[in-house]
Amino acid sequence: MPALGAVAAAAGLVLLLLLVPAAAPRLFPFFWADLVAFAGLVRSAVRCQRRLNRRPPVTLLDVFQEHARRRPRWPLLRFQDEVYTYEDMERWSNRAARVFSRHLELQPGRTVAVFLPNEPTYVWTWLALAKLSCPMACLNCNVRGRALQHALAAAQATLILASPDLQAAVEEVLPALRRDGIRVFYLSSTSPTPGIEALLPAIEAASDEPLPAHHRAGITANSKAIYIYTSGTTGLPKAAVITEMKLMMVANLGQLCGLRSDDVMYTTLPLYHSAGLLIGVGGCFEVGATCVLRTKFSASQFWDDCRRYNVSVIQYVGELMRYLCNTPKRADDREHGVRLALGNGLRAEVWKEFLQRFGPISIWEFYGATEGNAGFINYTGKIGAVGRANVFLRCLSPFELIKYNVEEDKPVRDERGLCIRVRPGETGLLVMKITKNAPFYGYAGDSRMTEKKVLRDVLVKGDTFFNSGDLLMMDHERFIYFQDRVGDTFRWKGENVATTEVEATLALVNFIQEVNVYGVSVPGCEGRCGMAAICLKAGTSFEGESLYTFTGDTLPSYAAPRFVRIQDALEITGTFKQCKGNLVKEGFDPNVIKDPLFFRDDKKKSYVPLNPDIYAAILDMKLNL
Repeated sequence: MPALGAVAAAAGLVLLLLLVPAAAPRLFPFFWADLVAFAGLVRSAVRCQRRLNRRPPVTLLDVFQEHARRRPRWPLLRFQDEVYTYEDMERWSNRAARVFSRHLELQPGRTVAVFLPNEPTYVWTWLALAKLSCPMACLNCNVRGRALQHALAAAQATLILASPDLQAAVEEVLPALRRDGIRVFYLSSTSPTPGIEALLPAIEAASDEPLPAHHRAGITANSKAIYIYTSGTTGLPKAAVITEMKLMMVANLGQLCGLRSDDVMYTTLPLYHSAGLLIGVGGCFEVGATCVLRTKFSASQFWDDCRRYNVSVIQYVGELMRYLCNTPKRADDREHGVRLALGNGLRAEVWKEFLQRFGPISIWEFYGATEGNAGFINYTGKIGAVGRANVFLRCLSPFELIKYNVEEDKPVRDERGLCIRVRPGETGLLVMKITKNAPFYGYAGDSRMTEKKVLRDVLVKGDTFFNSGDLLMMDHERFIYFQDRVGDTFRWKGENVATTEVEATLALVNFIQEVNVYGVSVPGCEGRCGMAAICLKAGTSFEGESLYTFTGDTLPSYAAPRFVRIQDALEITGTFKQCKGNLVKEGFDPNVIKDPLFFRDDKKKSYVPLNPDIYAAILDMKLNL
């Protein structure tokens, strides 16, 4: 938000305080909490705006470099037994930037795709590209084939920096990449793939002196900094645009929640997502803290790592916390130094169990979409809530919960053609007003999907709102709770799964005539698990092994349906739209459903008949989904 607007809001706030009677806190019990949260957000917004309004602008890269100058020996990153100080990362990124500039001939504004797992290389590569003013496209390590090519095209990336750990995925599309003029390099000492050069020897030999300032000469608050892919389930990932301003604002989230310079933050979340990269690593850049990075989440090693690295702050998604609660109890469950947890998607029952078992950790749940223009923070610690409808915040970031017809997959409108607000206690679609202070930058290379996320004529003719695609509920105390995702998207394993995109992929299978993909609730699991109702082509039969292999090759693991239901015909509406409601309600119970059911068995590498014994094992959480 512009600094002038934030200052005006703060001035109005001071005036309001002079007029508020002493009895207000008794009448409005969360008044002061709302006020403090609002003041913190205004302070953060003003700081970000002032930085980026300077000439030259002060970006998150500059904030990192200031920490590297002031505290060069302070550890920035810990990975396994390795320690990288702020100075180490500054020098590594200088070397890499010189090689990228001279050897790869990178110019400011050119998008570079990064195809790397969680490792220190990811961090210094990000810094190096930032020093060259090259936006970084963060490829999901699970994408393959057509999905990978689509992701590159969306961000207009013509160069990939990859890890040999992803050799198979690279080589699968390498001929197509070469035809499209896309170059690939490994950030490693040696290359396992003929024709792909390994850059690490050149980087290690390069000078670590700072780069000339002209590489950053054209940077502004609205310059594209990063592309984060969202809903990349089937070959159609969307590249959300992250500008320098948004990058700075998101990196400030940790500080708003209490992250300090002496903290050690532990993240097991993938760096190709905004939570791990922007809030985790970026949050440490902002305050000068230390980030402990792990390649992948391990429930059995989580608390041992926290003790080993003296972790004080952890990042989570709801599933992660549930996994921790499902581990066998240990005598040392509360023997750790964690004081703060930042994340989203934590169910109330898991929240309570986590606190009872692991101690009084301050949990800061937040809500926000990578491509969204606003969000919420639960700054009161209200269990189960994602935030509050703070009357002060609403002045700066207007939002509404509007009535939504789930069956028709669209908002309900009145006789004037305008949307209808829901009452407290009712579930509604969250929409956030698009303004100069809260812009929506959309998706790179996909104007159709960008326009699809814009809702017009919401409260008055001509207004525009960001359509979150989420159903939320506000209670009578103005606390906000996440309810579900609408339309063709559900959430599983911390990822968004777009059913229409999974359907498009499954439709390529030679024995499938029609397919309807939906999410079903599984006891003890967060979100909804993927299930596909299919109609077979005449004269064909269901081939479990073939479908298992196909989905493994074409879909990320979280998007592959865990259950399959064979139907003679799929239910459709009068306008030929597939019906999901009844399928979702019936779930996957073989004791109720008479249609043939199949379960994705990773041990047998096939879809096997779903019998009552398998169903019982799933309910008892003896089978890992």
